[in-house]
Amino acid sequence: MDEVRLTACVDGRVQGVGFRYWTRAQARVLGLSGSATNLPDGRVEVVAEGRRSSCEALLDWLRGPDAPGYVRSVTPEWGPPDGAVGFTVR
Repeated sequence: MDEVRLTACVDGRVQGVGFRYWTRAQARVLGLSGSATNLPDGRVEVVAEGRRSSCEALLDWLRGPDAPGYVRSVTPEWGPPDGAVGFTVR
């Protein structure tokens, strides 16, 4: 398996609109572990671990029209998995 870690910073109007909970639901459907965290500057940091194809699908959802709020941009970084278990909202 091609296991990876995606860290994506999502910019726009993404706090206070259920974005983190929507992200958790999408990640669970894809079988991913990780977290969605509000950042002090108004962005949301999404960390997801699992199959690369599943992480890419989550990235597409983050950039897509169904995401709650308004997504201006998504900046992804890729790396090796770190052993995340479950998907949390912080």
